Amino acid sequence: MRLFLLSLCLVVSTIANANAFTRWFDDTTGTEVIELEPGESVTEDLHCLALNIYWEARNQSRVGMISVARVVMNRVQDRRFPDSICGVVYQGPISKWWLEEKGKEVPVRHKCQFSWYCDGKSDDIPQQDLGYTWRIAQEIAWDIIYDDRWAGVIDGATHYHANYVHPEWRKSLHYVGRVDDHLFYRWD
Repeated sequence: MRLFLLSLCLVVSTIANANAFTRWFDDTTGTEVIELEPGESVTEDLHCLALNIYWEARNQSRVGMISVARVVMNRVQDRRFPDSICGVVYQGPISKWWLEEKGKEVPVRHKCQFSWYCDGKSDDIPQQDLGYTWRIAQEIAWDIIYDDRWAGVIDGATHYHANYVHPEWRKSLHYVGRVDDHLFYRWD
């Protein structure tokens, strides 16, 4: 029932918020902006959250994408994690060798909070996804950051994993529920 109500709310909110993309590219007042593509710019936090939504949940439903994004926001609010969106998304140990030898901060492979960031693969959005999937991730990021939408959807979850893995840490957390291929958890 809760999932049905969330889906209904998503449809209504999407219709009511049809100008999300316009706002995404027009509203940069008071914040530092970075270039994504020629002629397009967004704030750094929007970009970090959209990247995380895309790479962690691009094959999930809209509700799944929102759930992954809300985990990031729940972590930002939790003192055990960094206090910024980009800090949460890019959290993980930095390679000492890369830093000392090359003067470059490179994450240690497969040790990050979000696996896409340190899997050794390119983090560029593939050309075929720049239209629909990437735009949906951007829209969700905008709605969550600027409108604080869908707060409480995953009941305060700060962790999740795919249903085909069984990380040890899950045993020490409270299971919240499942959305698509992800299982969500929180501390009590």
